[in-house]
Amino acid sequence: MTQAHINRIATALPRHEVHDAFRLFAGRQITDPRTRSAFARLAERSQIDHRFSVLEPEADATGTVDGFYRLDRFPGTGARMARYEAEAPALAEAAGLALGLEREGPGITHLILATCTGFAAPGLDHWMIRRFGLPGAVERSVVGFMGCQAAINALKLAHHVVRSDHRARVLVLNLELCSLHLQPSTGIEQLLCFLLFADGCSAALVTAEPRGLALEGFHAALVPEAADQITWRIGDDGFDMTLSGFVPLTLARALPGQAGAILAGAPAAEIDLWAVHPGGRSVLDAVMHGLGLPEEALDVSRAVLRDHGNMSSATVMFVLERMLAAARPGQRGCALAFGPGLSAETMRFRVA
Repeated sequence: MTQAHINRIATALPRHEVHDAFRLFAGRQITDPRTRSAFARLAERSQIDHRFSVLEPEADATGTVDGFYRLDRFPGTGARMARYEAEAPALAEAAGLALGLEREGPGITHLILATCTGFAAPGLDHWMIRRFGLPGAVERSVVGFMGCQAAINALKLAHHVVRSDHRARVLVLNLELCSLHLQPSTGIEQLLCFLLFADGCSAALVTAEPRGLALEGFHAALVPEAADQITWRIGDDGFDMTLSGFVPLTLARALPGQAGAILAGAPAAEIDLWAVHPGGRSVLDAVMHGLGLPEEALDVSRAVLRDHGNMSSATVMFVLERMLAAARPGQRGCALAFGPGLSAETMRFRVA
């Protein structure tokens, strides 16, 4: 049977580095001095050094240069969607150019777009067709509102497409503008949640050509009793996220029972590459302990978290991009990402 391969991955970031400014902006929403001090201590432990956004922060961290955010004024959902529609194409273009789509575009047969931070129709899929000369008959699919795990779902769709047609050439695009969804809050848990997220984009080419990462299998898992620990809903004033502090504990407890299905019976010690979505320092710690992994197993995931923060669905693709650049033929790998539900999407792969 035909096997799908991720042949290439390219990534792109917006130009504004915002981590320190957004951290100060979030802290200024807290009026109680002791709470503000506790927030500052916890923020320092995030193990994030840099995050990037399409929004440019004011030098005094009281908002953004264009007034999109102010301490006393946050935009409504319509304004956030308009900004997504305006900003997303440039980031998608950068990733597409890095992937070589100006050359590859006319041969693309399928386009899979994963995003959960903005919606418009006609949307980014139509824009990519026009910009890179994709055929008008290209088959389009949109994976929407699945959160950080959507990249694995998108790759799973590409895997099925290529297995059903060995001639297929699938473009998988993950684009998230998480920084458009900051909310006014004085709660530490909510503010720390917003300190994780950033903007980013990835583009990948999936075909039957035996180059890159061979996709060997997928597994989905649900923890229904923890369904309220990660939620993502559209409100009148933007998208409202819940990311409970109990998520790491839930993962650490659930993963040992799921390890056999995730790894198709193989012991964790036989996996060379662990592409774990860096949902936060504590999430990575929980996966490490839950699966009994050595500290160094998650070095690449921790490096992506440190350099870029959590870019929702695009983030695990940044991890895979780094692994692909340094991987050795024959190495076995496993990718994991988590999302609303509480749910996990996982993927087994091998370096071709």
